[in-house]
Amino acid sequence: MLAPDEDLVKQWEREQARLKGRLLEEDTEAWQKSASFSGLDRLGGVDLSFIKGDDLNACAQLVVLSYPNMKLLYEDSEMVTLTVPYLPGFLAFRECPPLLRVLKRLEREQPSLMPQVLFVDGNGLFHYREFGLACHLGVLSDLPCVGVAKNLLQVHGVMKSEDHLSQISALKKAGDSFPLAAASGRILGQALKSSDCSTKPVYVSVGHRISLDTAVRLTHSCCRYRVPEPIRQADIRSREYLRRQFPSSGSP
Repeated sequence: MLAPDEDLVKQWEREQARLKGRLLEEDTEAWQKSASFSGLDRLGGVDLSFIKGDDLNACAQLVVLSYPNMKLLYEDSEMVTLTVPYLPGFLAFRECPPLLRVLKRLEREQPSLMPQVLFVDGNGLFHYREFGLACHLGVLSDLPCVGVAKNLLQVHGVMKSEDHLSQISALKKAGDSFPLAAASGRILGQALKSSDCSTKPVYVSVGHRISLDTAVRLTHSCCRYRVPEPIRQADIRSREYLRRQFPSSGSP
């Protein structure tokens, strides 16, 4: 697949800047202001899983879980063929369309099960232009959105340095965190020890219509393991779907 040309990159940058103008970095819902998240009943999680050795064909997965019990309320799997190439910083242009499609299908067919907040396997504000996949999907769906990445994006002066590793070592119990501060001083996310058994943090950032403090508290409350349950279940179910559809492909 050919890399996008310079004109396309500039077009994508303009589109990110346009959508960023609609981004809300604060709590907008009553449940977000409650210490126990009273009024929150439904969590969404999305994921794309690929056939092994194939970066074009993937399963777009949506799950909706109950809160706080994490029981499955809804799931939808759709095989998709991605036509947009992957370019660092522009993942949303590749992954947002199919994820938005499964969300819109739920909204159309079973609106009572629409999630009140959406967890995305990826970054939000913690991004090259402070508008990652979780922001893009959040703005287009107009849902409160939280970005949770498993690996550190080294950007804006945040590096996997000795100091960063030392801060990780200082995270002793589930819920401990430290800020991801850009060179400018702006806080773009938090590194969170999400469970007591986890040795690596997850990286939480605002997607849309939620504050960073609330996003971190909510992520912690949704973690039975390292990854918050909505993302974990979406990943598990998308991989199971691929194994059923392509039993001889060696899908992960």
